[in-house]
Amino acid sequence: MNSKLSDRIATGVFVAIAVIIVALLFSLLGYILFKGLSVFPENFLTKPSSTYGSGGGIRDQLFNSFYMLVLTMIITIPLGVGGGIYMAEYARPGRLTDIVRTCIEVLASLPSIVIGVFGLLVFVQLTGWGYTLIGGALAVSIFNLPVMVRVTEDAIRNVPGDQKQASLALGVTKWHTIKTVLVPAAIPSIITGAILAAGRVFGEAAALLFTAGQVTSRVDYGNWNPFSDNSPLNPFRTAETLSVHIWAVETQSTLQNTEIVAGAAAAVLVICVLIFNLLARLLGSVIYKKLTATK
Repeated sequence: MNSKLSDRIATGVFVAIAVIIVALLFSLLGYILFKGLSVFPENFLTKPSSTYGSGGGIRDQLFNSFYMLVLTMIITIPLGVGGGIYMAEYARPGRLTDIVRTCIEVLASLPSIVIGVFGLLVFVQLTGWGYTLIGGALAVSIFNLPVMVRVTEDAIRNVPGDQKQASLALGVTKWHTIKTVLVPAAIPSIITGAILAAGRVFGEAAALLFTAGQVTSRVDYGNWNPFSDNSPLNPFRTAETLSVHIWAVETQSTLQNTEIVAGAAAAVLVICVLIFNLLARLLGSVIYKKLTATK
């Protein structure tokens, strides 16, 4: 087989793989969106759920999902980026660093149900908080941290070494070099890691069943004091997220419109993930241009 023929075959194989992946993605999204939006209930986004795990709207569950996302990313991004910087720039090669890296990889491979049980024991029972938003955010952060650490470490290491050496040669300190040279150059990859972590927050159900609960406490959307018991911003209240609500509707609801509610909720969840990904990439591009002073 000559080189030109083998090159064409390899090109065809890789193109076919790309087409299959894109086709799977669009077919899955198309099915979910068509099934959910074609029977979208009236005032579905503004009505509260009628009963536990059953029909009605998804107003509270949608808000809980976004609030859970905010709480989780507030915990995950600083710790994950800091851990990645440490592993890339400060950790010395050796047995201890290898053990830390192994622990990170093992933590990333743990099933979410295991994290949920751990969260139940620690963030629900040991702390005495009960089922809370903050407990769910801490549990989800546990398996999001390895993603952020590895992505940040790889992004920092992939920055051309000449940039780092040029900065140090000018007498700039190591921390200032990291802050003004390495991190800005690695921002696109770090944003990608944050998007992957955020996607897991939207779609996670198993860990949140054991930590955030399956019901939503009554809230007053006119009260935005986070220290008030009925405030939607209170992180110590029970909160059912959208993914948990879909599971509850499909498995525990006895209403006749469960398929409609579950399908519409799944469509909203997919749309939220798509919108968040687009906005996050746009924000990452703006931050990168600002930090690197490019036009």
